[in-house]
Amino acid sequence: MKYLLMIYMNDETWAGLSERERDAVMAGHDEFQRLTRESGELLDTHALGSPSTTAVVRVRDGDPVVTDGPFLETKEYLAGYYLMDCESRERAVELAAMIPDSRYNATEVWPVMFSAGVDV
Repeated sequence: MKYLLMIYMNDETWAGLSERERDAVMAGHDEFQRLTRESGELLDTHALGSPSTTAVVRVRDGDPVVTDGPFLETKEYLAGYYLMDCESRERAVELAAMIPDSRYNATEVWPVMFSAGVDV
């Protein structure tokens, strides 16, 4: 079963970490990626840009309406994800707990119900 592990960021939390703590988070991602590549569970991963560089598109009366970011009312935002192939939900939760950001912010575990056009 595929699971999307969505990593959330809070800029204030990140800014409050020491350089050593931030380096440990980045090194932790390197190690997490190595381990999950070796196990065959890692399918894909991407870090996302800042909310200030995003756009929201809504179609109203047939016309696209674009709003520039940041558009969130919250301090946390989706910062990146891992797409995993796990044998169980429990394993996906275990992997989410291994993501270094989970010590400071949230990582959500969502089952992927459908994939189209991409062979992963």
